[in-house]
Amino acid sequence: MSDKRDASERFRRGREALQAIMGEGQIDRLDAAYAEVAPDIVEFLVSFAFGDLYARPALKPRDRQLATIAALTALGTAQPQLRSHIKAGLAAGLTREEIVEVLMQMAVYAGFPAALNGLAAAKEVFAEAAKG
Repeated sequence: MSDKRDASERFRRGREALQAIMGEGQIDRLDAAYAEVAPDIVEFLVSFAFGDLYARPALKPRDRQLATIAALTALGTAQPQLRSHIKAGLAAGLTREEIVEVLMQMAVYAGFPAALNGLAAAKEVFAEAAKG
């Protein structure tokens, strides 16, 4: 981690929010994934998305995850991120039923292909969770 990141209040808040949502080691995984191609993207992601937005108190973590799951499903192009946020949603207290309902709701607004792809991602995450 760079000294700049260590000194940034936004990054600190973001790291705490990210760890609360997705567990320990997520920043290390992001650093490993992007170090060769765009090492600064991790700082931007953690500082802005998690330090500025996810750390805001108006929404509970489970509600943020529900909104994120809906948005990622509607995008239809973010399957890895969708799976991560479905997993985080379960950890934040969402039930499988709530996740399935929001995915099905996306058929109205994003189309059946997006909803079906979201349900396929949920099925994978649910199966992984059942394995332990």
